Amino acid sequence: MEQDPTLRGNVPEFSVSEISHALKLTVEQSFDNVRVKGEVSGFKRHSSGHLYFALKDSEAVLDAVCWRGSAGRLSIQPEDGMEVVAMGRLTTYPGRSKYQMVVERLELAGQGALLKLLEDRKRKLAAEGLFEQSRKKKIPFLPEVIGVVTSPTGAVIRDILHRLADRFPRHVLLWPVAVQGDGAAQQVADAIDGFNAIKKGGPVPRPDLLIVARGGGSLEDLWAFNEEVVVRAAAASDIPLISAVGHETDTTLIDYASDLRAPTPTGAAEMAVPVRNELLLRVREHEGRMQAGMQRLVDERRIRLEGLARGLIDPKRKLEEMGQRLDDWSERLPKALLNLARHRAAELAQISSRLGPALLMRRTAEQSRIERDTLRLEQAAARLQTAWPRLIAERESKLSQLGQLLESYSYQQVLKRGFALVRDKSGHAVTSSEQTKPGDHWTVQFAEGTPVPVTVDGAPPKKEPLKDGRQGSLL
Repeated sequence: MEQDPTLRGNVPEFSVSEISHALKLTVEQSFDNVRVKGEVSGFKRHSSGHLYFALKDSEAVLDAVCWRGSAGRLSIQPEDGMEVVAMGRLTTYPGRSKYQMVVERLELAGQGALLKLLEDRKRKLAAEGLFEQSRKKKIPFLPEVIGVVTSPTGAVIRDILHRLADRFPRHVLLWPVAVQGDGAAQQVADAIDGFNAIKKGGPVPRPDLLIVARGGGSLEDLWAFNEEVVVRAAAASDIPLISAVGHETDTTLIDYASDLRAPTPTGAAEMAVPVRNELLLRVREHEGRMQAGMQRLVDERRIRLEGLARGLIDPKRKLEEMGQRLDDWSERLPKALLNLARHRAAELAQISSRLGPALLMRRTAEQSRIERDTLRLEQAAARLQTAWPRLIAERESKLSQLGQLLESYSYQQVLKRGFALVRDKSGHAVTSSEQTKPGDHWTVQFAEGTPVPVTVDGAPPKKEPLKDGRQGSLL
């Protein structure tokens, strides 16, 4: 049935944009500040820094977005399956005709959820080896500079300074941070990294030890020290680190990554330095024991030396005896020298008397040998005088025969018989017609006169063998 035109004119007409704007205004005014509890699902971090996820329960799903400015201030980072309480406002997204929640704050829903997240994170970091005992560094016995990361206004820093002053005053550097709330975890991590970035020998002294401290509180209050960024910074610290977060019964993840855990901030100060008075007393005790030991050692050595000395001769008495013996020898020495000279003279005379006949006999034998050798030499000289002319005559005759033979073999004798010697321009003898080339310049040597230069006009014809293989005529 067609509607009456008069009735249709009473209903207001909206464009799509107008109705979308009206719905957006209504939703935002009615739900401008809400807390929604649900499980995180489909979490995604966009490259722009915005966070997108959904909150769901057993019956419904609510899309949620956290803009980049709010995402950096969240106390926890959402993960799929995490049960949280989101605080923010509802709005609509006209481009897709949907409504969503703009999240400004986020916290875990209940103690159980916190403990589950803590346990899951602990297992994850332990699997990466951040809690290994082999990574832990030794705490210095007496650090010169101690860096403290804590709140500047709380009682923790006062307790630490007071206990250090009582035990052993040290130079303390405070890096003030927020110890709970939004951004606290990042501040603590930045403080640890900042202390490690200080260079040795710079204007600001580099700490030898770090203390990260906070007073007691609930699990939510201490949650900043369970964040991954803090745990990783503590594990990566090159400076030994003592964690002192909460009371003795409180345990946070930074305790597992630190090099030493203190039950309280005051306990951390006690672990950092020894008691000065106790140390002085211990040094005095060691000094006394050392002096007593040295005295006992000296006494033992003195007694031993005295015992050894009793077995030795008195040096003074020994010198006196040696002096007396020297005087005695100095008196006996001139007489002894005179007696020795007389004794040596007698021995020399005795040896001379025995040596005379022997020398005479030896001289006679030597003279006879010389006479025999002289006679033999004279006889050899006489024979040489007669043999020498004969030897020379024989050598001259043999040399004359060889000269005549050499003369008969010389090419000059051949030239005298009517032959000639032909040489090329290099002076070599031409011995074959194969060496003949037209235009060559030769010289012809006869038996008498100087060589005659000639020029070759042509080469001799080649000899062809007879057809029947017989040798040709020489003419």
